[in-house]
Amino acid sequence: MDILLIAGLWLDGSAWDDVVPTLEALGHRPVPLTLPGQGDGSASATLDDQVAAVLAALDAASEKPMVVGHSAACTLAWLAADARPEKVAEVVLIGGFPAADGEPYADLFEAKDGVMPFPGWGPFEGPDSADLDENARRRIAAAAIPVPTGVTKGLVRLVDERRFDVPVVLVCPEFTPAQAQEWIGAGHVPELAKAKRLDLVDIDSGHWPMVSKPVELARLLVS
Repeated sequence: MDILLIAGLWLDGSAWDDVVPTLEALGHRPVPLTLPGQGDGSASATLDDQVAAVLAALDAASEKPMVVGHSAACTLAWLAADARPEKVAEVVLIGGFPAADGEPYADLFEAKDGVMPFPGWGPFEGPDSADLDENARRRIAAAAIPVPTGVTKGLVRLVDERRFDVPVVLVCPEFTPAQAQEWIGAGHVPELAKAKRLDLVDIDSGHWPMVSKPVELARLLVS
């Protein structure tokens, strides 16, 4: 199976380096995506540019792929399902939830000079990062790429309700499936509340399982 891998804010395709070998050993074709604005020197990249890059990878797949989004990029994976519902085998969301129509993609932290830099580990202390040792933290911070505000402030547009027919797996790292189900049931995640097939699985990690539990994550994706 082709597996498109989209990392969250500040990360590019290299975030999946430790996941790819296990997926390949299991007989799959992982495709880590590096999107416009991720290290190419373009601070003018927009959300539409990133969506277009995801769709180009989707259209180039030899078969219906699994589309995996991590953190904020769960919305990118969901936008792919909205744009190509007939071409997506499954959407996997890791540690995040898709934004609703009309919401900003990820306007979460202060921007400077047209980009939103990695804010340091302060906002992520606690369950998000408890499983990361100092080396892992340094590795993530060193690889962090400021995100253009054209991406973070871009408005999500969802138009095709056939997206709700696409099977969804929600991987719960720093939160539990029970917590996720509670949030969905309370109306905080309207997109997933309408999904016709939603499975919740627990990996029991922090927010970056591709770093702290790459083998376990790879096996979970294709289990």
